[in-house]
Amino acid sequence: MATESSESEEEGKITGGNHQLLIDDDLREMGKKAAWSVSSCKPGNGVSALRDDNLDTYWQSDGAQPHLVNIQFQKKVKLQLVVLYVDFKLDESYTPSKISVRAGDGFHNLKEIKTVELVKPTGWVYISLSGNDPR
Repeated sequence: MATESSESEEEGKITGGNHQLLIDDDLREMGKKAAWSVSSCKPGNGVSALRDDNLDTYWQSDGAQPHLVNIQFQKKVKLQLVVLYVDFKLDESYTPSKISVRAGDGFHNLKEIKTVELVKPTGWVYISLSGNDPR
């Protein structure tokens, strides 16, 4: 399957996004093996709306910044790629402008492993954690 991509990543900045989700067969979706929580949410716009595979539903924070999505695994896992759908055209000021990925053994020792700035993104955004894009 070939698609046109308007996504570019340069020095931690991502503009654009892919209109189709492109994931290689050798990668597995690991989110189902994790416990998800958010710092706050408006009623009906919590974790279930974030994870339901429906692009018409979404998480909406209801508190002061920073807005956090916490993903906890029962055992250590090596993640290569974080993929999220954003739509600046619909969300405007609610679209994330900065994504910080942190990892550790618990909330007490999280270390930032990747930071990216999103510039008016629309579509699927891919954040490589391994240094090489595994797609």
